[in-house]
Amino acid sequence: MADVVLSNVNKVFGTFTAVDGLNLDIRQGEFVSLLGPSGCGKTTTLRMLAGLEFPSGGEIRIGDRMVNDLAPGQRDIAMVFQSYALYPHMSVGQNIAYPLKKRGVAKAERTAMVAKTAEMLQLTPLLNRKPRELSGGQQQRVALGRALVRDPKVFLLDEPLSNLDAKLRGYMRAELIELHQRLGRTMVYVTHDQLEAMTMSDRIAVMESGKLQQFAPPQVVYREPANRFVASFIGTPGMNIVDGELLQENGRWIFQSQGFSVDAPNLGPDAQSGAAAMGIRPEGLSIGTGPIEGVVQLVEQTGHENIVVARVGDGLRMTGRTNPDQPVRAGETIKLSIDANKAHFFAEGATGKRLNKAAATSDGPAKSQSALKEATS
Repeated sequence: MADVVLSNVNKVFGTFTAVDGLNLDIRQGEFVSLLGPSGCGKTTTLRMLAGLEFPSGGEIRIGDRMVNDLAPGQRDIAMVFQSYALYPHMSVGQNIAYPLKKRGVAKAERTAMVAKTAEMLQLTPLLNRKPRELSGGQQQRVALGRALVRDPKVFLLDEPLSNLDAKLRGYMRAELIELHQRLGRTMVYVTHDQLEAMTMSDRIAVMESGKLQQFAPPQVVYREPANRFVASFIGTPGMNIVDGELLQENGRWIFQSQGFSVDAPNLGPDAQSGAAAMGIRPEGLSIGTGPIEGVVQLVEQTGHENIVVARVGDGLRMTGRTNPDQPVRAGETIKLSIDANKAHFFAEGATGKRLNKAAATSDGPAKSQSALKEATS
C-alpha cells in the first residue's frame, strides 16, 4: 500500500490548461473518487498518476518516490480502463496472466496466482473462455483480475462501470466495495456518476475546469458543499439555487428573492450585504403549507415518494419531495416553506463560496449510507 500525493500539479495542452494547481493527499488504503463533469480534468489526473501523461508542473509522489518522469511499469500501479482493454484472442486465464508473463514470472507461479485471483473474483469456471463469450460484468471482473494479479501498491480505475446496465452497475459497485475492504489497497476511481462516488468512496475530490473544488468525505460534500458548483452538482434531484440578496435587519441576516424572504441564521464571518444565492435541497422544501406560493409544473412518481417541480415568482423552478399519498397535480397552486436551518448561502458568482458556518465534522474515511440515501432517494 502507498500514499499518493499530488502537489500543485498542472497539465497544459498547448494553450489549454486541463489541470490547474491540483493538491491531493490520498492516504494509504483509501478509496478516493475523482468526480466531476466531462472535461473537468479527472481523467487527465488519473493518466498522470498512471504515467500515461506527464505533468507540466508540480510533483506526484507514490509512496516515498517522486514518479513524475517514471514510466508506467516503474510505478507499481495497475489501471482498469473504461473499455476493459482485454485481448480478444486470449482466454480469460491468459488475459489475467499476461502482466505476470511480461514480468518474467515462472509458469508454475503464474498458474497459481491466476487461480487465486480467479477464485477471488468468481472467474474459475470461465478461465478457458474468450472475452467475446462473456457478459459485460464478467469482462469487467477479468479486467479487475488482470490488475489484481500483480498485487500493486495503487489501483487506478477509469470509469470502469460506465458500460454496464443499471442493475449490473449496482452489483459491481458492491463487488468493488467488498474488494477494497478485503485488499486494503489504495484505490483512485474516476467517475462522473455521483452515486458511485457517494457509495464507494472514503473521500471525494470534486473537480471543475481543471481545479479542485472540494476534497472531503461523502457526507461532508453533500451536507456542507464548499461552493455553489459543488452544491448544484451533488444530489439527485439537484439542489434548488435561488439568486437574490442578503440583508441585515435588526442584527439578523435575511435572504430576499422572488417576493419572499428567508432567515439566514448560520452565516459565517465572510457574509456581507448584497447579491448572493441560496441553495435548498428538495428535502428542505416543505410542500402544502408556508408563505411561498407556486404552481405545480410536474409530478414525478417514484413509488416511495413524489418529486414535485413548481414555478415560483418570475419563472423560478423549485423541486421538493412529498409523500406519495399527498395528492398534488400539475397546474395546481400550492404553498411552500423553506427550512432556514437546512439552507445554504453562497457568495455572488457561478462558483461562489459557501457562507454558512462550518460544522465540526471528521475528515477521516467514512462511507456514509445516510448521505447516500439523501443523495439518491
